[in-house]
Amino acid sequence: MNSENFSLSEKIVSSSYIRQGSEARRGHEQLIRQLLEQGKCPEHGWSESTIELFLSELALMDSNNFLSNCGVGEREGRVASSLVARRHYRLIHGIGRSGDIAAIQPKAAGSSLLNKLTNSIVLDILRLSGVRSASSCFVVPMATGMSLTLCFLTLRHRRPKAQFIIWPRIDQKSCFKAMITAGYEPVVVENVLEGDELRTDLEAVERKIEELGAENILCVHSTTSCFAPRVPDRLEELATLCSKHDIPHIVNNAYGVQSSKCMHLIQQGSRVGRIDAFVQSLDKNFMVPVGGAIIAGFDDAFIQEISKMYPGRASASPSLDVLITLLTLGASGYKRLLSERKEIYSFLAQELKSLASAHGERLLHTPITPFHWVSLTMSLSGFQGDNDKAVTQLGSMLFTRQVSGARVIPLGKEQTIAGHTFRGFMSHSEAYPWPYLNAASAVGITRDDVTVCIKRLDKCLKSLKKEFKQNRITNKIICDNIYICVYFILLVG
Repeated sequence: MNSENFSLSEKIVSSSYIRQGSEARRGHEQLIRQLLEQGKCPEHGWSESTIELFLSELALMDSNNFLSNCGVGEREGRVASSLVARRHYRLIHGIGRSGDIAAIQPKAAGSSLLNKLTNSIVLDILRLSGVRSASSCFVVPMATGMSLTLCFLTLRHRRPKAQFIIWPRIDQKSCFKAMITAGYEPVVVENVLEGDELRTDLEAVERKIEELGAENILCVHSTTSCFAPRVPDRLEELATLCSKHDIPHIVNNAYGVQSSKCMHLIQQGSRVGRIDAFVQSLDKNFMVPVGGAIIAGFDDAFIQEISKMYPGRASASPSLDVLITLLTLGASGYKRLLSERKEIYSFLAQELKSLASAHGERLLHTPITPFHWVSLTMSLSGFQGDNDKAVTQLGSMLFTRQVSGARVIPLGKEQTIAGHTFRGFMSHSEAYPWPYLNAASAVGITRDDVTVCIKRLDKCLKSLKKEFKQNRITNKIICDNIYICVYFILLVG
């Protein structure tokens, strides 16, 4: 309804009522105008009616929704199912063009506008979350692993002689396979144990640079967000090393947007040294379906180069999902979620510490405990032995009792990925001293989640401890009987 249509409506319905309706619509349009002017996440969330109006207006700008459109090409935004069309708000053309995921589509002005606005809003959120000097970013319809691969492939043209990627070890398959998929040989640098925590071995990294030669190294691939007891890499020191040796630096920041510490490390790393790009997941940080990531950095030209490396058009679904989510929350709503997550982290730490103490275990002390605000670790040293079967069984018991996300790590597990064997896999170390259990306070967690988890974990530990003790008694009886039998056989003989 434009002003002319509202005027015509006054001939049918009382003008005072029509003016009231017009004012109401103007309120929606004012919010949309501010978004277009500022390109930032609105401070306060929008209503669903405003978001749906906005998306409907965008969809009407795409050629597949033109009333008189006659499409004779191979891609005309045709959709067989009306259910699918409604699921995507009739935004069917996707984003980008065959040569650049960030390019404008002549046939899809609305989808192109959605893409540009989403990238702008997401950049605003990254800055609000702590990386204030980030200059450019874009949403890519791939999860973190493949997005890292895209970054590595882009660096290939800048460093054609490179064969290796230096990677401080983190036991997560996708970031390792990202390097293999890009065609490079990962140089795994083992972490060093300091107290309970696993930290970056900076001396080993520098030795590898000198041994391999800087020109043969594509980049250093570091990590911020990780499960305790591994802690974020020493990003400032790595960034300084990369600057010193003129080596690119790619950061895996998978779920780091929700951690003020991770974002601070990236900001500081870019200030004192070199960080070329940092990659984060959409689903882990913004509570949207899996399938998207954000590639961001401090050099507009390099980030644009990465976007141009993406082959073909791309799905708009991840961009649409995160746009709707951030418009719903607003900047204040997202900041509130981050604040609540920190509070619940403290609650989880307190509850887990009490539970650990009650069972003769302890909450492992790492810098994550006071400032990382994502992952916590409880020792399971009382269940060592018997090939850690009891530890593995605890993981199964929790899963069958609908406790998802908790990770139980036994000792000595081996895993081979693309020909490389990791000893002590999942513990980020070849010889971590104790088996342990991980729990995380991620964005969206509630106090009820923590309370129910602790209650079920307590029951599992009690049950398992009783069974573990009984097995030890049984094993002792068997061993004693064998000893007696052997003794009599020797005596008789």
